[in-house]
Amino acid sequence: MTDNEQGIHPSQPSPPPSNALPRHDHTACLLGYHVSTRGLHGDVSLALGMSRSSASTDVVDCINPHSIVVAKQDQEFRAALRRASILLPDGAGIILGAKLLGLPIRERVAGTEFFLGLSHLAQQAGGIRYFFLGSTQTVLNAIENKLGKDFPAIQVCGTLSPPFRGSFSISENRAMVQTVNDAAPHVLWVGMTAPKQEKWIEANRSLLRLPLVCAVGAVFDFYSGTKRRAPTWARNLGLEWLPRLLREPQRLWRRNLLSSPIYLKDIAVDAISRFRIGKRRD
Repeated sequence: MTDNEQGIHPSQPSPPPSNALPRHDHTACLLGYHVSTRGLHGDVSLALGMSRSSASTDVVDCINPHSIVVAKQDQEFRAALRRASILLPDGAGIILGAKLLGLPIRERVAGTEFFLGLSHLAQQAGGIRYFFLGSTQTVLNAIENKLGKDFPAIQVCGTLSPPFRGSFSISENRAMVQTVNDAAPHVLWVGMTAPKQEKWIEANRSLLRLPLVCAVGAVFDFYSGTKRRAPTWARNLGLEWLPRLLREPQRLWRRNLLSSPIYLKDIAVDAISRFRIGKRRD
């Protein structure tokens, strides 16, 4: 099946509504991407406000060194990340790169922390509806059960496990969008893994009738308990990737051992370029 069958049109990417353009306030431009500098509290507070607005469909994406490298060769993925309303600095490599470039991105905001942080605010606010799209029905059932215990004020108005294939037919895609719209959530959580989830959201953004869509990938597995997150000490040291690599080497070796050096090279090239520009201005 082609990208067109999935609802993704490479030659005609669906533009976000004019009032849902990327928000470049409180961001820093890292390798061409406007990454949030708000920190966790600022990001979830802004997202909660977005979820209660009917003016547009805003999008929250995560960015890390691997996604930046993948996006170099994937125009649709690159465009989706650049059009995100909030681009979360999800990865120690983003913080390191920002430090080397002198950018004010100081707090890592992982997808799991963002999900939990927004859910805490939604619990306090009350009346917020979630829809979960992605993964298996077993994982979705576990998420719904755990959310009901952790955040009883949040209503899960729907879940959907899409077909497990590289792309969806036109009829499948239409049915997915219709199911989500009929449920009328405030927040749609999408967990299809990157870059599929970001590209699907961007391709269908103009069709989704809801305030906020968040691409969070592995959060579905972590929150449901299907997979274990790295221990706290590893996360605090910026080594969350290491336990995951040891558990899933075949799936993650390319991400960590190939993408990271390419990303660091790009950071070094950018740093040298900035230095030379600064010297010329002096």
